[in-house]
Amino acid sequence: MDQLIEALAYYFFAAPIFGIGNFLLAALMWTMLGRFVLGLFVPHDWDFYIWRAFRRLTDPVLDLVRLVTPSFMVEALLPLVAVWWIIVARIGWWVFCRALGLAPEI
Repeated sequence: MDQLIEALAYYFFAAPIFGIGNFLLAALMWTMLGRFVLGLFVPHDWDFYIWRAFRRLTDPVLDLVRLVTPSFMVEALLPLVAVWWIIVARIGWWVFCRALGLAPEI
């Protein structure tokens, strides 16, 4: 139990740059998954505030993903492609921070 507490303390207090960046990317990833799942049940132009919030948070990311995704990709699956790119970004963020000595070891 002490090792877990030490690891969490290091993660959040000794290396906050890595922790904050990783947290933001993780929150964006889960928001994108939420948009995908909610999009299975609601129409694209639904005017409910939760759907508007999902779209407002994730549309800029989807615009970037459209630039690197082939045009034959189905629009409804684009959030899943974005999740894949966010996972790649999280791994890249860890490698970058690890090279600088700011990220915990695996």
